[in-house]
Amino acid sequence: MKRKISILGSTGSIGRQALEVIDKLQDKFEIIALTAGSNVDLLNKQIEKYHPKYAYAKEINLINGAAPLSIEEICSNKENDIILVAVSGKIGLKPTITAIKNGINIALANKETLVMAGDIVMPLAQEMGVNIIPVDSEHCAIHQCIKNISQVEKLIITASGGPFLKKTVEEMKNATIEQALAHPRWNMGRKITVDSATLMNKGLEVIEAHHLFNMDYDKIKVVVHPQSIVHSAIEYADGSVIAQLGLPSMHIPIQYAISYPERFEGIKSKSFCFSEIARLDFEEPDWKKFKALNLAYEAGKAGGSATVCLNAANEEAVFEFLDGKIKLFDIINAVETMLSKHSIRKNISLDEIFDIDNEIRIKTKELLNSVRA
Repeated sequence: MKRKISILGSTGSIGRQALEVIDKLQDKFEIIALTAGSNVDLLNKQIEKYHPKYAYAKEINLINGAAPLSIEEICSNKENDIILVAVSGKIGLKPTITAIKNGINIALANKETLVMAGDIVMPLAQEMGVNIIPVDSEHCAIHQCIKNISQVEKLIITASGGPFLKKTVEEMKNATIEQALAHPRWNMGRKITVDSATLMNKGLEVIEAHHLFNMDYDKIKVVVHPQSIVHSAIEYADGSVIAQLGLPSMHIPIQYAISYPERFEGIKSKSFCFSEIARLDFEEPDWKKFKALNLAYEAGKAGGSATVCLNAANEEAVFEFLDGKIKLFDIINAVETMLSKHSIRKNISLDEIFDIDNEIRIKTKELLNSVRA
């Protein structure tokens, strides 16, 4: 029987690669719905090729063959066996919660869902008996390594180090947009690529890992691994370390997440060969150069609305950088300033999360306007 899936964000990087996986596994999946933001032309082409029952776009201009449904309606449709949440930003949070409330399993590729509201999302998923399978290569690796979480002593999250791993602080300060987007290993969207350049992306992954695996922050370690072959590892209480390895390809974690618990022969450029890899390097992160990583740990440990503040301030600052209005280090300075001024609130509701998120975004823009003045 085919697994029925909807893809939120089918025109984005993860969404497109997910459809490539489904191309290879056509006999395993049936697409219920596809959604997009502004890229209606590509969505129309996807509808024509994959024939989903339903579709959604901000601009309703869909070809015949897919009935228009809101994202809320798509995520409430119990025809779905699994929904891939591949949209970026806070817009992924409410659809994820809607799907969970309807007992639909989630393949999660949206960081903000857990960074902003992990304390709400994970207990709700447990209550509803819903699986949340991470799509990020690091969390997917940890998920594959864990058999009994109670026996795990430490999570080890790997980081490529991004384009500035061997650059000086001065070189980072004067980095161009093009340099920040020149990731040496992964082809990703612009926002997440800038986050990888500052290592904020890894900080957000630490917060996600805390919620996904219910692990204390002191037991989540980050190690720089430039080859991006070891995607992450875990250390058990007896000292055994189990790692998941593979060539850098998002097709593998995407396929794992939407196929779990089964495994199929899917997309792979070639078989893994240790002798061709030759060497694997590991080093401690440069905490002074990549201050974003430390800020993420601090916000995670503080809990409550601190992670909402971290995420909102960072996202707005990254957008300003990508618009050429500020420098790369201004992103981290803005996040640090906003966190220092933020009064942390605990046990916040979903509505309060969005209110705080909006407030921080406005204040971050005001702060960055003063930086440019």
